[in-house]
Amino acid sequence: INILGTTFIMIKSKRPLNEVIKQRRTQMLIHSYLYYHEDTTLVSDDTWQRWANELRDLQEANPKESKIDFFDKEFDGWTGDTGIHLPFNRWVISKARYIASITSLHE
Repeated sequence: INILGTTFIMIKSKRPLNEVIKQRRTQMLIHSYLYYHEDTTLVSDDTWQRWANELRDLQEANPKESKIDFFDKEFDGWTGDTGIHLPFNRWVISKARYIASITSLHE
């Protein structure tokens, strides 16, 4: 939405913007790690791309609010094209493996 020359991105969430950004960053980190380092896919390419584009749009429209002290540097200039460059520290690896393990239990 454009109001008086300012563009606002509408999100379908009643959660605070910083929580939505953190969730999307977490999803990008976890699913990129699984895809590129574990050869595992838990979400479709379309879903991943939709999340990536939403994150890009949110950050571009809200640069100040995107500074949430959660992988800010790594997501600076995020285009949503690929997650191959994203870091995979101990936290990311642990979360990714946990999600993969509980997902396999439900298959």
